[in-house]
Amino acid sequence: MATKSTERRAILLMAICASLWSIAGIFIKLIPWHPLTIAGARSLLAAGCMAVYLGACRMHMRINRTSIVSGIFTCLTFLGFVTANKYTTAANAIVLQFTAPVFILILSAIFLKQRFARADLITVFLTLCGISLFFFDQLAPGNLFGNLCAIFAGLMMACMFLLTGYTDPESRMSGLLLGHLFTAIVGIPAAFLTETTMSPTAIGSILVLGIVQLGIPYVLYGIAVKDCPPLVCSLLSAIEPLLNPVWVFLFTREAPGVFALLGGAVVILTITVWCVWRDHRVAAGNSV
Repeated sequence: MATKSTERRAILLMAICASLWSIAGIFIKLIPWHPLTIAGARSLLAAGCMAVYLGACRMHMRINRTSIVSGIFTCLTFLGFVTANKYTTAANAIVLQFTAPVFILILSAIFLKQRFARADLITVFLTLCGISLFFFDQLAPGNLFGNLCAIFAGLMMACMFLLTGYTDPESRMSGLLLGHLFTAIVGIPAAFLTETTMSPTAIGSILVLGIVQLGIPYVLYGIAVKDCPPLVCSLLSAIEPLLNPVWVFLFTREAPGVFALLGGAVVILTITVWCVWRDHRVAAGNSV
């Protein structure tokens, strides 16, 4: 049982974690590299941070079916998100990826035989309506491809959460580390096949992405999740899709369109309300 002080500390760490996640869009936009190169270099640096964390916590690396498969899903999440940021706006990329809870709902019903509640069905419908607004706003082929990549990243993230949610801490953390390593293996060779300009801005940005935006936040999350209530974690994670496009607009003046803003508001509000409802249902002892 967490004390009030440890819970307050965990909430602060989770807020910092989500805020650091949110800087992805601006720094990805500043690097003129192929998306695979960015994803690979970022994850290689993040893997170093994770390895230090595992060593400090005296956790053993577990290579088993669960960690390997979750590592693959994690890798595909990273690749999809970075590619989306290159081919659509930062707002589209992060908000469309934020549909992961809806995919968790659908996959749970299909593979875990969990029943839908009426509120769940309403959540799916409203979220799909919000997503559809993104495609009214920017229908250029490049943006369409980026939007689809972001939705794919949300699906892969949902698969990762479902798989790691039923395993032990060492397998879960090992799967995350493997996901970084798989991404590095897939992405780094692209640096030798495409133009990769090693400017101070590019190098500085990739260091920030790997260490500050991806590596350290996952360490903070690993510490915070022990004492931070599930509802608070869910709500604080919404900081990421809210702040991501703000940073990009402030630094690059890339502004999402009206329909994208409306769609983002619908998606974030719908999923946040749904998380609150489910948390109250669980607290009341009702099935969800």
